[in-house]
Amino acid sequence: MVHTTLDEQRAYDDATFNAEAIARSERSKTLCGYFDPGQFIPVHAPDSDITIVVQSGHGIVREGETTHEVSAGSIVTVPAGTDRGIKAGEERLEAVLVVSPPPTDAEHEPVKRGLATGEFDPA
Repeated sequence: MVHTTLDEQRAYDDATFNAEAIARSERSKTLCGYFDPGQFIPVHAPDSDITIVVQSGHGIVREGETTHEVSAGSIVTVPAGTDRGIKAGEERLEAVLVVSPPPTDAEHEPVKRGLATGEFDPA
């Protein structure tokens, strides 16, 4: 069993969002996500479901062509194969992210490309 808190895992990165992995199995991966204002996970569409539970701050979650405003207490689930991305608003955003199954490195290529170019939607 893994037991931790967002406070214990908290770590920000000036250059990009930070995702602290706290548990992983063949079936799922749980992360604590820390975003400074304007930081993001670029839009991508891995073959895994994701549930995002916003703990503090505000921002947006992209689901397909729809953009959802989120804030503390928001819970968003995006099904596998659907474009999705997360972007902090004007303040820090902290969230717990659960993906099932964990995405592959190949599925995260659009994330790497978007971070390298500074594009939220690198399509």
